[in-house]
Amino acid sequence: MNFTVKIWRQKNRDTKGKLVTYTVRDVSPDASFLEMLDVLNEDLVRNGEEPVAYDHDCREGICGSCGLMISGRAHGPNHGAATCELRMRSFADGGKITVEPWRARPFPVIKDLMVDRTAFDRIMQAGGYVSVKTGQAPDANAIPVPKHHAEEAMDAAACIGCGACVATCPNGSAMLFVAAKVSQLALLPQGHAERKERVERMIAQMDAEGFGACSNTYACEAECPKEISVQHIARLNREFIRAKVM
Repeated sequence: MNFTVKIWRQKNRDTKGKLVTYTVRDVSPDASFLEMLDVLNEDLVRNGEEPVAYDHDCREGICGSCGLMISGRAHGPNHGAATCELRMRSFADGGKITVEPWRARPFPVIKDLMVDRTAFDRIMQAGGYVSVKTGQAPDANAIPVPKHHAEEAMDAAACIGCGACVATCPNGSAMLFVAAKVSQLALLPQGHAERKERVERMIAQMDAEGFGACSNTYACEAECPKEISVQHIARLNREFIRAKVM
């Protein structure tokens, strides 16, 4: 398969970037999108040019590093899949593909397709944890958890923190990310002790980072590679109101 690929090139966060057009040839239809970028980079290095910088790690849809805006869609055209899980057979042979980094003020471009997502780390540091005594792990059945709560908590915990929700939201909101992290702990007994402080601190940090507000466009849910439901945003709002009235 052959493709014409327009890729955002930017030397660093202080310089102006632009889209540069490349031709990538002889790509296997079973290759992942990142493998296609590897083929392009091999050609660039062979020709003495600077390779395209992009984030990646596990390449198994687990780490959340590989987020890219592909022809206007976060992670590309496939539903429920990260960029590394996207196969080139999802595109027409000879087609044109535009690749850009996440576009959000709290995610400044580092270089080319790489963005700084440490704002998410600071939100997690503000309250996305439980404080427990170290020592031997308790028995699995020591604290009963209702099945539906456990399943909802696991659904929320599936969030990989890729930032697609922010990049696709017209307001650059991080509400789905924060909601998933608050929700997974609010549903479990282990998270109840710090319930009030957690939601207040994480929302305060989210606002301090410059993320926008949620306006219920559902774009975040539509583009989330792990299909996190906006119902968790409703729970986040309830948790915040509960914290303020207690």
